[in-house]
Amino acid sequence: MGGRRVRYLVGGAGPPLVLVHGWGGSASNWAVLAPDLARRRRVIVPELPGHGGSERVPRASTLAPYAETVAAAVEQEDASPAPVVGHSLGGVVSLRLALLRRGAVSGLVMASAAGISSSTPQALRLMTLAGFLKGGRKVAPFRHRIARSDRLKKAAFGYWFAADPPALSARAVHGFLEGHTRHTDTDTAWRALVKDDPRSDLHGIGCPALVLWGARDNQLPLDDAFDYARRLRAPLRIIPDCGHLLIGERPDACLDAIEGFLEMHDL
Repeated sequence: MGGRRVRYLVGGAGPPLVLVHGWGGSASNWAVLAPDLARRRRVIVPELPGHGGSERVPRASTLAPYAETVAAAVEQEDASPAPVVGHSLGGVVSLRLALLRRGAVSGLVMASAAGISSSTPQALRLMTLAGFLKGGRKVAPFRHRIARSDRLKKAAFGYWFAADPPALSARAVHGFLEGHTRHTDTDTAWRALVKDDPRSDLHGIGCPALVLWGARDNQLPLDDAFDYARRLRAPLRIIPDCGHLLIGERPDACLDAIEGFLEMHDL
C-alpha cells in the first residue's frame, strides 16, 4: 500500500471475514479465535502499520492510513465487501474503514473498541507512559515461561488486560506477546488514536454492527460499550468475568457472538 509492505495472514475457505488487532498487537493476537472462524470462512488478518511485519507510516498520521492498510489487504484478496471484527484499536480502525470505504465493509463487530475513553487527556497520559515503557517488548522474550505459569500470567496480564489471567491458554499467551518482538513503530498509532474521537461520525455507519465487551474491562469501560451501542443503534453483548483481551480470554463466547451476528445478517 503506497509502496509500503503490508503483512497479512489468510486461512480457511468460504465467505470472507477480516480480523483487525489492537494497539501493540499483531495477527497472532487472533491465534485462538481465527482457526475456529476459519472453519466456515476465509479469514484475512492484516497487521497494522508499524506492528508485526507491516511497515510504519509517516509520523503525525491520522488513523486513515491504518484503515487503508486493512483495505489494501482486503482488496489484494478480492474480498470486498466483507464483515470486519476489530479489537481495541482495531475497532476504531474498522470504523474508519467503514466510513472511508463505505462499500468495503458489510458488517462491524466492535470488540472492546477504542475511540471514546482513549481520546481523553487521561488516556493520553497513560498511552504516553505505556509507549515509553514498552512493557510488551520487555516480557515477550519470556512468553514460553509465562504461558506455563499462572503466577506469571497474572503478573503479565493482570488487571489491565485480563480479568482471569490463568484462563488464558498457552496459545493465547503466545499470540498476545509474540508480535512485540517484531514491532517497528507503535507510537504513531497511539498518537493517532488519542486524537481520534469517532462519536460524531457514527451516524455515517450504514452497515449492521455488534458491540462486544468484557464485563470487567479495566482498560475501556462499559460506558464506552453502551455509548457505541446507542450511537450505532447496535446490540450489545457483554461477556461476564472477562477483561479487555476478550478474544483470547473468552474465545468461545466471542465465537458464538460473532457467528451469531454473521448468521443473523446473512453476511
